[in-house]
Amino acid sequence: MDDPDVPAKGNIFGKVVPARYVLAVLGSIAMAIVYGLKVNLSVAMVGMLNHTSIRLASNPDRELLGLGNYTPPSDVECQPTSSGSHVTEMDGPFEWSSEIQGIVLSCYFWGYFVSQIPGARVAELFSAKWVMFFSVTINVVCTLLTPVMAEAHYIAVVIMRIGEGIGGGVTFPAMHVLLSKWAPPAERSVMAALVYAGTSLGTVISMLMAGMLTASLGWESVFYVMGGLSCLWCVLWVALVQDTPQQQPLISTEEREMIVTSLGGKTNDHTPHKKLPVPWRAVLTSPAFLAILVAHACSNWGWYMLLIELPFYMKQVLKFNMTENAVTTSLPFLSLWIFSIALSRTLDWLRGKNIITTTTARKIGTLFASVVPAACLLALCYVGCARGVAVALTAIGVTCIGGMFCGFLSNHIDIAPNFAGTLMALTNTVATIPGIVVPIFVGVLTHGNQTISAWRIIFFVTIGLYIIEIIVYTLFGSGEQQPWNNPPENQDEEGAKRPLNTETEKTHV
Repeated sequence: MDDPDVPAKGNIFGKVVPARYVLAVLGSIAMAIVYGLKVNLSVAMVGMLNHTSIRLASNPDRELLGLGNYTPPSDVECQPTSSGSHVTEMDGPFEWSSEIQGIVLSCYFWGYFVSQIPGARVAELFSAKWVMFFSVTINVVCTLLTPVMAEAHYIAVVIMRIGEGIGGGVTFPAMHVLLSKWAPPAERSVMAALVYAGTSLGTVISMLMAGMLTASLGWESVFYVMGGLSCLWCVLWVALVQDTPQQQPLISTEEREMIVTSLGGKTNDHTPHKKLPVPWRAVLTSPAFLAILVAHACSNWGWYMLLIELPFYMKQVLKFNMTENAVTTSLPFLSLWIFSIALSRTLDWLRGKNIITTTTARKIGTLFASVVPAACLLALCYVGCARGVAVALTAIGVTCIGGMFCGFLSNHIDIAPNFAGTLMALTNTVATIPGIVVPIFVGVLTHGNQTISAWRIIFFVTIGLYIIEIIVYTLFGSGEQQPWNNPPENQDEEGAKRPLNTETEKTHV
């Protein structure tokens, strides 16, 4: 595999399908699998829970009296859709209380939180390819075991979800390491967008697929079918992907030389990657890095708000039925995928023509991902029960969040390609906190008060965080490679500092 002489079949394969885009497509599918297996439980739980027993056990007096949720006299209550008023609720075998449901859904982030930095360092020091393989494989195994574990005890499901979270936590750092070695500077935005937009594609496919499987074949089929289909990726990843272009036999000589030289390396350099210590002080005091950190954390609050809580808003406030809810909340993630690819291609073209710098491109992508969702949430606060307008606003807001993939999420590689995985792990660890806090925050505000007024408070808090992101990233964000990316000890014989992974095409920096 490490032989620098490329076999004939490798030349043919590399010329028909560029090896870097094989990596990007398989990386995108990996993200889709991880995110799909992450959100499928939320849909499957509709068929897993005995809603009638849970409702009676938690509030028997109010149910017997037919009071339901209390709505303040000054608030507006939307009426159910005509098609939703006659839908029979599905009852499953498990009588999990709302507290248990919250634990089962949030424990994914426990594993996600702790695995990122260790996973990033393993990817940087050893092999990002095998870290990604581990990530998807543990998600597949835990998914296939979930039905059996659910029959045993909900604690067993919690363990499975923590395992999935551990795998999910290393995906972004590992892919950042791979992109830092495979993405030419002129194509960095589009390759990153292609890979990370798989998260939205996996979300929409999983939501729709899980809903259909639960309704037609039962909730167990969600885990068996989706887990089973994901096994094919594992085979393709091992066979077709390598950590660096120098190690890849299925690549043309021209493509290998183009990638390696554009990143400042040598095509005939097969020495092991030097294990560099992370310059922690420089990283944690770098305005460029801290701008990414703030943007990532604030943006993720809005991301998880729409990813996790939007279905509850559609159900609790706008009173959509289950089918309408699945469609209205999942389809915007498809438009997000399309928009992110189109925006990244446009920004890369503008950078290639020297019309804008990398810094400007990153800020444009981030502004799309923050200004537009904030404006849509502000408008959503005042549209009341106008369902068509509300659906349009949420669709536009979710779609434009796709700008983050070619915005701050690609920025780690720009400022320090040698430590891209660790930087992503640091910001994504902090940005995981909203995933834990958002469900609790929304649950507290809407407990017994599932009204437009309660959701208005939730939306205003989200808007405030978007404003912080806009100000900080616009002022301090940068696409320039930082001096601390190249350690002082990496010097040539004349004492001049020589970068380990620099971009020779400075017009793209």
